[in-house]
Parts: sequence; structure tokens; C-alpha cells
Amino acid sequence: MKKLILILLLILNISISAIEKDSLYIPKYDTQNLLNTQEFFCDACSCAAGNGSSGFESLLNPQFIGIKYFAQHYKAKENLFTNDLTQDQYFNTIQIWGKIPITEKLSVYGSLPFQFYEKKTLQGDIRINGIGDASLMGIYQILNSKNTFHQLNGGFGVKIPIGKFDERGITGVNPSFQLGTGSWDYQLAINYKFQKNLFALLINTDYTIKTENKKQYQFGNQWNYALTGFQRIWRNENSIISGKLGLQGEVYDWNKQFGEVMPRTAGSALYGKIGFEASYKKWSIGSEMMLPAYTNLASGDIEAKSRFGLFVNFGI
Repeated sequence: MKKLILILLLILNISISAIEKDSLYIPKYDTQNLLNTQEFFCDACSCAAGNGSSGFESLLNPQFIGIKYFAQHYKAKENLFTNDLTQDQYFNTIQIWGKIPITEKLSVYGSLPFQFYEKKTLQGDIRINGIGDASLMGIYQILNSKNTFHQLNGGFGVKIPIGKFDERGITGVNPSFQLGTGSWDYQLAINYKFQKNLFALLINTDYTIKTENKKQYQFGNQWNYALTGFQRIWRNENSIISGKLGLQGEVYDWNKQFGEVMPRTAGSALYGKIGFEASYKKWSIGSEMMLPAYTNLASGDIEAKSRFGLFVNFGI
């Protein structure tokens, strides 16, 4: 609880400091012009140590606070004497998140997840739940063309090890069955948007550098990438509805313990996704479903099955 209070105070202090310095940038919230003035960024979240990317790229809120739900389903190899993937693993996350503009080009993103994980074994169901690792990221607008067709954002972030890391958990087939990595991890990200008329195309990529924790365990670095197309379906004076369709991939490097590579820990996956976003005045809601087109996690010992996400945001 002390760690939770400290991180909340840290986020609050950043916002207060910006206000005291008269540098907090509050752009006018204009529902009619959202698709022309929005700032957005792809966040990678959930699955704690696995850092499965939720893939949300919001088009509707330039600054917001909100709640996001993200569910992941995997199949894992439990019995060493068979090649069948018999163990169901469920990773559920409820996340508080927000993005606050500091200047016209600089924003601060923060998130705090609450994890609810479950895996079904031959010996019975195993469940863990609790606070996950918090994240903070600075997002800078590198380019915004005069006709607003092109926009390029860059970001640097840090993941703060608040979530519990249990050393016993790394002995299972999925060492990512953890509330947190136990390490300070760092993220570099780039986001590009092309938008014209009713269509928008987002290209996102980020790379997470994971460090060794106090138990001398280090999760492998991770590369996420996504290509998503948005099409505005309907709008009126106060509301917008958009559909989206895209691809999203993840590549995981080898985990290490005491500096030695842990076998059967690297892998990759590619997902197809479909979803929507809708807004009404300052409120927005979005959802998406993701299904694997390709999966080779933990050298085939883990198979990605499905993902589902839902968020509700309030523009500030």
C-alpha cells in the first residue's frame, strides 16, 4: 500500500508542478474537430511480465482519464510427457490510465493496473491477483503537418516495479504468470498517423528494455508493432462512431537468470484485430477483439488464443 501511495503522489506531483510553473497546456476540447486535433499513443500493457500489448490507439481524446479492461487467453503445455497444450491460462487486467498535456507538444501518460490471473492445472486452479507495475511515459509531438495529414509522436517511458514478483512462479511453463517483473523497465516508442477525410492509418512500434530484478531474474526485451486503419462511420453534432481493423505483433527475447539464457522463453505472435470507438461529448468508449494469425511463444509450449479489450474515457 505504501508503494501505491508513493506512485499516486508522484503522478499527482508531476501535474501540480506543471500547473505551478504555468506550463500545463489545456487545449480546447472540441468534439466536432476531434479527428483533426487529437493526440494519441499506443500503450503496451497487461500480462505484467509478459507485457502483452493491448493495442489500444485512441482517436477520440486528446487528454483523458479512464478505465480499461483487457483479457487474454493462452493454452500452455502442462504435462512433460505429452505435446498437447492442456493448460488454460487467463490474464485479466483492470487499468486506471490517463494522459495529461504539459505543453502544446508534450504530454505525460500514466497507468496503474490491477491484475487477476488464473491457470488451470492437473492439481487444481491457481489464482493470483493484486496491483501490477505502474507506468509513466513522456510523449512528444515530433511532426504535425500543416494540413494535419501527417503526425509523428515519440515517447520514452519507465515501468515502476510495484507488482509482486514471486520467484517460485518462474519454474512454471509460463514464467510471465506474475503480477510484476520486479525490475525497472524502460520503453521507447514511435507513433505515426496519416489521416485524410474519413480515414486514418496508425503505425505504432515500441521496444521495452527489461532489467534484472533483485532475484537475479531478467525477462526478455520485447518489441511490439501495430498497423491499424480507422474509418469514421457516423457523426452528428456531439457524437462520432469509428470502426477499426488491423494487425498487431509481438516479439520476445530470451529470459535470463544469473546471466544465463533460460531455454524455451523466447517467441513471437501476430494478431488480427477488429473493433470500434464511439464518443459523446467528453465521453468515449472503445472495444476490440484480437485473434492470433501466428503464434510461437515459449518455443511452442504456449499458444495465444484470444484477447478482448474495453475502455471508457472521460476527456479533461
